[in-house]
Amino acid sequence: MMLINIFIIILSFFFMEFMAWLSHKYIMHGFLWVLHKDHHIRDGRKIENNDWFAIFFSIPGILLVIFGTLPEINSLFFIGIGISLYGVAYFLFHDIYVHQRIKLFSKFSNKYLRATLKAHHEHHLPNSRKNYGFLIAPFKYYREEFSKAGV
Repeated sequence: MMLINIFIIILSFFFMEFMAWLSHKYIMHGFLWVLHKDHHIRDGRKIENNDWFAIFFSIPGILLVIFGTLPEINSLFFIGIGISLYGVAYFLFHDIYVHQRIKLFSKFSNKYLRATLKAHHEHHLPNSRKNYGFLIAPFKYYREEFSKAGV
């Protein structure tokens, strides 16, 4: 049973990358652009309207963890844990590593991080309509980074 629960957590975590891509492209760059656009205009503010998405997107994970413990722990709990772990990974990668909203991890780098960082920076170019993922970039960025000799 424990292996099944771990599998549910891992599956939920990776499913969230798909959900993040979908919501980033069609919600954040769609009808809720009014909240997301200040994220694309980097002016040094610590708090952005875009931060509302962290609250919105944390609600399903929190609710699943709560409902997954009533009256006993069930699979909803482990789905909520996977979603919440994705949120933590997103925060650490996107807000801290990529945008340096908290000055940590600035010298931490490897080929995966450099490729994903490049894709995200290209997403922020004016009028860019690509690279909506957060933790997984299009494979061309990894091919480029991993094909570099001695880097």
